[in-house]
Amino acid sequence: MKLSISARGLSLIQQFEGIRLTAYRDSVGLWTIGYGHTSGVTEGQTITKAQADAFLKADCANAENAVNRYYDRYRWNQNQFDALVSFTFNCGSRNLRTLLNNGQRTIAEISARIPAYNKAGGKILKGLVRRRAAEKELFDAPAGDGRCV
Repeated sequence: MKLSISARGLSLIQQFEGIRLTAYRDSVGLWTIGYGHTSGVTEGQTITKAQADAFLKADCANAENAVNRYYDRYRWNQNQFDALVSFTFNCGSRNLRTLLNNGQRTIAEISARIPAYNKAGGKILKGLVRRRAAEKELFDAPAGDGRCV
């Protein structure tokens, strides 16, 4: 079974990434556009909201694939999956692998380590502290009751 990000997960990413339709340098100097899209972005580039949404879906697909590689080991619920897709979207698949210790950590250990990924360029950023807290809250939320976290 392979999971896909839910509307709740997309909303979490959009909330923390924000949308910018003109290329800008992020906190570590990468050219970024849309909802945190960095691949192939150039100075002066502009896009439409529809293009930003398409980039977000494509970027989420990469993050979904990374998290789904561990599905057989963990049997993620939707909240855990969404939280980890948001994490991977922001931190990359290498940091996901480290967070999970390549599938050797327990769910409780993963949850406890999410907040540690709060730095960019070696500095703790308030926005990353808030994002990791929101991802941890979603990761820890029981699934199946249909309520939003």
